[in-house]
Amino acid sequence: MSDDFDHSSNNGDANHNHKLKKPKLNPFISDLQIRAEFAHHDPDTTRINNGSFGSCPSSVLEAQRKWQLEFLKQPDDFFFNHLKPNILRSRAIVKELINADHVDEVSLVDNATTAAAIVLQQIGWAFMEGKFQKGDVAIMLHYAYGAVKKSIEAYVTRAGGCVIEVELPFPVKSDEEIVTEFRKALLKGKSGGRRVRLAVIDHITSMPSVVIPVKELVKICREGGVDQVFVDAAHSIGCTDVDMKEIGADFYTSNLHKWFFCPPSVAFLYCRKSAVNHSNLHHPVVSQEYGNGLAVESAWIGTRDYSSQLVVPSVIKFIDRFEGGIDGIKKRNHDAVVEMGEMLAKAWGTNLGCPAHMCASMIMVGLPASFGISSDYDCLRLRAHLRNKYKIEVPLYYRPTRDGELDSLTGYARISHQVYNTVDDYHRFRDVINELVRDGFNCDQLPTK
Repeated sequence: MSDDFDHSSNNGDANHNHKLKKPKLNPFISDLQIRAEFAHHDPDTTRINNGSFGSCPSSVLEAQRKWQLEFLKQPDDFFFNHLKPNILRSRAIVKELINADHVDEVSLVDNATTAAAIVLQQIGWAFMEGKFQKGDVAIMLHYAYGAVKKSIEAYVTRAGGCVIEVELPFPVKSDEEIVTEFRKALLKGKSGGRRVRLAVIDHITSMPSVVIPVKELVKICREGGVDQVFVDAAHSIGCTDVDMKEIGADFYTSNLHKWFFCPPSVAFLYCRKSAVNHSNLHHPVVSQEYGNGLAVESAWIGTRDYSSQLVVPSVIKFIDRFEGGIDGIKKRNHDAVVEMGEMLAKAWGTNLGCPAHMCASMIMVGLPASFGISSDYDCLRLRAHLRNKYKIEVPLYYRPTRDGELDSLTGYARISHQVYNTVDDYHRFRDVINELVRDGFNCDQLPTK
């Protein structure tokens, strides 16, 4: 059985092999074909929030359905003969994509949150077993994803570790601002003779969304004697450059369902073989595979749907239909989101949250100050208003002003661009916001429930 259920033969007769074929005028996917691949999206919704849940084309969904039926047809045969080798094939593709040394360094898990639990679990054990001392430090960015912060609380703080957050500016003007704040936090962590056992670094922060100079921060950690470096890169693969040899982290995770066109939910966790004791790494769901290595443990955590991990070869086929493959898609999305962000900021008289080189396929755009956004709750209510009344789906971010600050912008929209988006999506968002401004809209007018 082939991995994508393509049972066609490549053996043609001699005459067939010598037939002349008309060259394709355009070998790459057309706009019409892209629309067909995402025709299952709600046609009435302006969807400029690929970053939250990703998107999966119809051809990959069809491949997923075939895998699901293959399992249901004969579960025993599927389990004993097909599941593990085909998960291995997906892992091998990821290994090449991220430039890892060995496929054993790559495990497939449900999502980046699961990967974080695996990494932080072994940190917690090190505290409990006396390998780390009470008060030893873990450093994370202030803008770390909420679930990762909670995992650090559950596994590190509870075990006796001290957590220091790197305060980051926003809007951010340069990589140097982030590097400076990270160095300050590292010095604070090492004060009083403490050891910094772990640094958790985002590659692309979620809210606000900014590409972090991850290679430089990892280098600083190495020079500063940090024991382990974990890069939470939930958005990275398919969105920005990912190279394990260049980044040099001990652990690195990214979702495949956000920007890499897999169905929910699947992520990879890279664990550097040369620096990490793999015997201490275990999936948080203990199955019969416990002790057989993280990749094997993760490939079977009990009866469940593994199809999202098996469609990676089909995703590669979809990506290869685009000029430049995944690199072409990344450039296309980056260029488009910057252009649309600049258009929106100009239309609203606001600004972007970072320079163009510090965004990938998402960018923060300031909302009009007249909206009077004064809390996270205001952002949630305004987001719901845009969804329910105008069918626009976009995340919003509240940025409190600081003492003496002249910037009056407290609300930002995080817009995404994926291959299915069109200019009309952003023009519609622009026009709705302009309409609200003309109508004198203020967040105080929104219902409280």
